[in-house]
Amino acid sequence: MNVSKEVQIEQKVDALLKLMTLEEKIGQMSQIRHFEESADEHITEKLIGSIIHTEGPTPGKTALDWQKRFTELQKKALATRLGIPLLFAVDAVHGQNTYEGATIFPHNIGLGATQNEELVEKIASITALESQATGFNWVFSPCIAIPFNEKWGRVYEAFSESTELTEKLTKASVKGHQGNLSDPTTVMATAKHFIGDGATDFGVEGGETSLDSKQIQNRLLAPYKIAVKENIGAVMASFNTVSGISMHAHKALITDTLKVGMNFDGIVVSDWKGYSRFGENDIINAGIDVIMAVDGDLEDFQDGLKAGVENKTVKMSRIDDAVKRILRQKFRLGLFENPFPEASLISKIGIKEHRDIARQAVRESLVLLKNEKNVLPLSKEIKKIVVVGEHANSSGLQSGGWTIHWQGTKENYKGATTILDGIKKQAKGQVVYDKDATKKYFDADIAIIVVGELPYAEFFGDIDHESNQLKLTLTETHQKYIKTYQEKGIKTVVVLVSGRPLVVTDEIAQSDAFIAAWLLGSEGDGVAEVLFGDFNFSGKLPHSWPKGIKDYQSKYGPNFWDNTKEPLFKFGYGLKY
Repeated sequence: MNVSKEVQIEQKVDALLKLMTLEEKIGQMSQIRHFEESADEHITEKLIGSIIHTEGPTPGKTALDWQKRFTELQKKALATRLGIPLLFAVDAVHGQNTYEGATIFPHNIGLGATQNEELVEKIASITALESQATGFNWVFSPCIAIPFNEKWGRVYEAFSESTELTEKLTKASVKGHQGNLSDPTTVMATAKHFIGDGATDFGVEGGETSLDSKQIQNRLLAPYKIAVKENIGAVMASFNTVSGISMHAHKALITDTLKVGMNFDGIVVSDWKGYSRFGENDIINAGIDVIMAVDGDLEDFQDGLKAGVENKTVKMSRIDDAVKRILRQKFRLGLFENPFPEASLISKIGIKEHRDIARQAVRESLVLLKNEKNVLPLSKEIKKIVVVGEHANSSGLQSGGWTIHWQGTKENYKGATTILDGIKKQAKGQVVYDKDATKKYFDADIAIIVVGELPYAEFFGDIDHESNQLKLTLTETHQKYIKTYQEKGIKTVVVLVSGRPLVVTDEIAQSDAFIAAWLLGSEGDGVAEVLFGDFNFSGKLPHSWPKGIKDYQSKYGPNFWDNTKEPLFKFGYGLKY
């Protein structure tokens, strides 16, 4: 960081803070959605500091429409008494995944399989550029959790079970997203979720993390130390509890450990409806700076915090600390000089150069678990190939949650290629498609069978959650796809599309070749480039792979200290041709 520039920023922050009323300060701490009723009036009257885009109405059809909407809101903020610009935030967790037509990259679990820091940095910088092109200057990424149990519905959002690998890729991701912060092609990044989100007992989203302080220190805090060292702009609090205390209200971890202990000078942001869900002013006193005051929370938050200051249950110094952190990042982002998005960036959304990097990420993320009798690479001259399974022909299914919609989509989306598209492009012989293994193409020379999970996000992805029927195994239908062709003596290559390792011991035994393909994003044709030998496999498992369901009867998965079982494949396993 440029020291003299930082000194100037601190002087500006202090000068602006002195001019602010309590209402203006609380306004800066408030975050609302752009499509909420009265959003425009709230910016003017309730002096809002930041805007979030979530599932719901989009700002328009085109990227220009998105920019125009955010420019409109920014002008309202600039017209208030002090003219403090807004931050615009989005969950861009694998590309600008809320905008149809953007480049969608493999989810973090796939990037963990690449172990490629340079690639992760490039991906983060493209995500930043395409986010800015749609009007955002703040992204809620990267997730740097260390998942302990594959039952957790957000395993795919994290890089790996390995703290060391997560540290390396965290550094790359923060560098890529933030670059030179005041550059209009970079954004403020957010490390999430602080802390213990992936390490809850039995993998329950928002559950209790019963690790002791030494285990938290050794396994979970290290990536945050790296993120802070790289000057990450924000950290998001998590839904879980630690020692029975909600993380949002955990002063010892948020203030003492993160802000003081690690010397973090950025913003601590709440997660969804954090104020009403986790203790109201307790979370402010614990060190939360920005509140997602959504779904009717805005008035309660603003009135409740004002009352807290007036009755002295919240110190003015705590409010000032929060507002300083918010203003500091706005100055670092150069928003006072350049508050509006750059229209010239729109032409860069989803361009070939970006998709080439995404396709490289797909290729490098694929992990070859089995290759009996060197069935792979496939010859491009094979006379007849049958491709089986709905995941082979759907960019939505291959991409997982947080793709176009919060819970993902089962449909094809704009600009993407499917696995089937890629196979058709590579093969010179006949390629037939059997969506549900009922067409009985038993004269095929080889069957490429694509199986996997349906898209999910957050707690909807928890195994055993009452809202779903998700299992750690393939569905009977998908198991049947493999059996149907394998039992006829046809060579079978199985491609597994999933957000976590699944228990597929039997399916691996039945197949001639088996590939863990994770959640690919928009460039499905990258799979075929490796299957047909244009590139070799290079991916390595970012997680230990379970042998059976029994591996998950304890709190943690097959890799951890309370579990003496050997995994089917160890962390870092991956074959080549």
